Amino acid sequence: MRARKVSQNRRTVFLIDDESSWLQAISRILKQEGFRVIASESGEDALTRLRRQKPDLILSDVRMPAMNGFDFYEKVRSDPTLASIPFVFMSSIDDYDAKRVARELGADDYLEKPYDSSEMKTIVQGLFSRFLKQGPM
Repeated sequence: MRARKVSQNRRTVFLIDDESSWLQAISRILKQEGFRVIASESGEDALTRLRRQKPDLILSDVRMPAMNGFDFYEKVRSDPTLASIPFVFMSSIDDYDAKRVARELGADDYLEKPYDSSEMKTIVQGLFSRFLKQGPM
């Protein structure tokens, strides 16, 4: 097993996905890279928790019951305390329309599942470098 990277300034990633297997797999990768991970299985729960625990980055599934990822994104962006948090959509959909909508909404990136873990790490670290100006992990 690979040793966990340690950072003095642990960055927090808020992960939303209605499938617990994806939550566990993505959480494990991010934690191995030294990130703190907060996970939620629904947009509704995530909105409540986001107001108490402001993360450095949000990774959200697109297809979820009750509140899909696009609706969740719009609610996050309409809240002034959350609006500036970098946001990445994730989806198992190889769907041009979903990617187009994500870009039109203004998402910072889009990650297809099944994801390549090195691509996910690159996206996350790149967004931290760009938005937080603290350099890569």
